[in-house]
Amino acid sequence: MSVTIKRVESRKDLRTFVKFPLKLYKGCPYYVPNLYVDELTALDPEKNPMGKYSKSAKFLAYRDGEVAGRVMAIINEIANRDWNHAEVRFGWIDFVDDKEVSKALIEAVIAFGKEHGMTQISGPLGFTDFDNEGCVVEGFDDISSFMLKYNYPYYASHFEALGFGKVNDWLEYRIFVPEAVPEKVSRTAAIVAERYGLQIRKITKREVKKENYGQKIFDLVNRTYCELFDFTVLPPEVIDQYIKTYLGLLDLRYVTLVENAEGKLVALAISMPSLAHAVQKGRGYLFPLGWWYLVKSMYLKHEDALELMLIAVDPEYRNKGVHAMLFNELIPNLIQGGFKYGESNAEMETNNKVQNLWNLYEKEFKRRRRVFGKEI
Repeated sequence: MSVTIKRVESRKDLRTFVKFPLKLYKGCPYYVPNLYVDELTALDPEKNPMGKYSKSAKFLAYRDGEVAGRVMAIINEIANRDWNHAEVRFGWIDFVDDKEVSKALIEAVIAFGKEHGMTQISGPLGFTDFDNEGCVVEGFDDISSFMLKYNYPYYASHFEALGFGKVNDWLEYRIFVPEAVPEKVSRTAAIVAERYGLQIRKITKREVKKENYGQKIFDLVNRTYCELFDFTVLPPEVIDQYIKTYLGLLDLRYVTLVENAEGKLVALAISMPSLAHAVQKGRGYLFPLGWWYLVKSMYLKHEDALELMLIAVDPEYRNKGVHAMLFNELIPNLIQGGFKYGESNAEMETNNKVQNLWNLYEKEFKRRRRVFGKEI
């Protein structure tokens, strides 16, 4: 029986779209689902503020009456403008190991792109860089982090069979917490702080709201990452949404900020106890017990891993050793907290400056993920 593609239109279809990976990855020890409630928001153009800056469509693939795959087509108008291309993205893509299914899904995305005048297709990508992106091509025998997506090994071969080539790769590392702050780090931190008039700032949740630190953090993110591959500079209403989504999850003991003498935020390191196993236990749902697993993992009995979500340094302060101030403050907190290692976020393989940050620490390669693309 042939593959049938259905565009997601109803709330019921949307729930089917979100739940499909739970069936596909049932029993897979490495897969960590996204939070169901967050997925419903992200995939609804009326609730996701990026809907104002994008065109999108979601598709389900059926074979023999059963859901066999899903994909979302996204035209990010901000990225297309800033990077001067006409690109349709494919994201939230999952499928059984059937090349007819993956082909039908990609063809639906291409048709949507051509309908709107696009000439390129690439993915997996989301609306912004804070959505899941990249297809895992190395490192399949290790649990995913909460912030990054796992996929089966066969995905890449499907994309290659459809004529896709490599566009960009990201690398992930496991960095082991040292017994003490390396002397070079503490010495550099002191010199940099004095030379440039910088100071560490720790904040409370009350200060986050009162002094608008959420906006300051994402303003710094925009300044830091705007030149990296296909980065989407976040509009104010999108920032507001991310503040609501992410800041409530954070234990501020593991958030470190650096400010200059004028009180301007110039660097940050945001991390949090890993939620991977907690989310697995709840299968991505908050109820009936998912919320308890999350609270326990964040505040009561955390996992061995800490997720290093974000490091950013203002372009004005690059190559001046400011990272040493961040690690000099963070490492003692990790030692006191009993963490054994940190999971890096995905780092561009060409971004040697970021990868060199880990050279003072014991580390191991964990995973490689790739964005594929082609002309259409």
